Amino acid sequence: MGAVHVRLREWRADDAPVVLRAFRAPDLRTQASWPVVTLKDASGWIAAWRGVGHAFAITIEGPEGEQVVGNVAVSRLDDHDSGWVSYWVVPEARGRGIAAAATGELARWAFGELGLCRLELEHHVDNPASCRVAAKAGFRPEGVQRGERQEVERHVRLATDPPIAAFPAP
Repeated sequence: MGAVHVRLREWRADDAPVVLRAFRAPDLRTQASWPVVTLKDASGWIAAWRGVGHAFAITIEGPEGEQVVGNVAVSRLDDHDSGWVSYWVVPEARGRGIAAAATGELARWAFGELGLCRLELEHHVDNPASCRVAAKAGFRPEGVQRGERQEVERHVRLATDPPIAAFPAP
């Protein structure tokens, strides 16, 4: 299988049906902090990103042109030039390297455009797919945080880390 070519673009109002479909997936529905159960909720989710971070629709070229297949974002920007990365991909597009490619693109953009020096992300320890995404995008594990409800593993990528190609695939 060849490399996946993704493109990141700003979310548009007419992307709301994709957001709604994505949030119907059981795993995303249970992990999301923003409930999306109606088209109006999905539109609100898109609008809520304005001013709190940088969220991008992940697109690939499909048989009928551009197809939105996920989200990648950096938020919680702080005074230490750090940011928090999140991502999701619609179920039917998973397992193709899309999230890792998009997360890598977001990291390059955040280090370049925003001048950030550290990006962090976390995933539940029982989510090995998300762990693979983090590793393939060049985020190194930094430790597991204990919790009463869920343990999470933190991954970090620094602007000074080697290029992503230098990281072995898990």
